[in-house]
Amino acid sequence: MVTSDDIRTILGSNEALAPVAQQISEDDSLFDRGLDSFGSVQLMLALEERFGIEFPDEFLTRRSFSTIRAIRETVSAVLQSVAA
Repeated sequence: MVTSDDIRTILGSNEALAPVAQQISEDDSLFDRGLDSFGSVQLMLALEERFGIEFPDEFLTRRSFSTIRAIRETVSAVLQSVAA
């Protein structure tokens, strides 16, 4: 199970988001908070490493990494497809 705290911990290692990672709500735009394209790639790689997954191409969209809720749902969907 993927929790918002798991995501916030990973966001805390992202240079742009580290100072605000614990204050970001479920639906705050991470891109409005400072996440850029380079940071989103770093975030994706950190998520893959933490959860032992690889994001399929259809999940590699801006929306998948736009909020904590979107990330949690995306990671959960990938984990479910791996388990099936």
